[in-house]
Amino acid sequence: MSKPLIGITESESEYMAPFIDVIERSNGEPFPIYPDANINVKETIEKLDGLLIGGGPDIHPSEYGEEIDPKASVSSQIDRDSMELPLLKTGLKLDMPILCVCRGMQALNVVMGGKLIQDLGTKYPGHGYSLNERGDKTTSRHRIFIAPGTKLASAVGSGGIVRVNSWHHQGISSAEQSSKLLASAYSLNDGLIEGLESPNHSWVLGVQFHPEFRGELPPHFEKLFTTLVTHSK
Repeated sequence: MSKPLIGITESESEYMAPFIDVIERSNGEPFPIYPDANINVKETIEKLDGLLIGGGPDIHPSEYGEEIDPKASVSSQIDRDSMELPLLKTGLKLDMPILCVCRGMQALNVVMGGKLIQDLGTKYPGHGYSLNERGDKTTSRHRIFIAPGTKLASAVGSGGIVRVNSWHHQGISSAEQSSKLLASAYSLNDGLIEGLESPNHSWVLGVQFHPEFRGELPPHFEKLFTTLVTHSK
């Protein structure tokens, strides 16, 4: 029996590699999709069994009805938006199993009618990345609460408090959250949303952290990918 074909969106091969690895280890078949692929959305969706929306540059604020805040450090990628957002919308219409990571969770919120905080800045410390003594970027970490009884808690095996990694400078609070999505996890520091899921789809889930980075989260978070593959069969 053939393995489920999982479409993966990313901007660069460097960031695609961890997703390919974890999908292969979860017994799925990766199908990488880059912004310059000039894909036909309908034809691409028809061949896929599941969809994984990865991290990357900021979504352009015009996608959620705003202009770029000149005080925000917005770095957008228009060709990624024009490829990825229609792909995600079509997958949602077909009730395809979908996992969205970091930018991916933000994309899920946007296509479902929500907005984004363009720059977390000093109001929300503890997100983004840290700098070591050499000035190199290193992963920032903070504690989140995963609500028991949610799809996220079911996928990873438990709810409660856990430490996760963080590489995002944009985010979602309850004010930006789509009314069509439920929050399944929150940052304990500031209440920013760390998990979203759709109550109207079979399995559509978004997380603000990066479970594909092995060693930066507890091992049971890899179950997010095995659950995606299982639902895609």
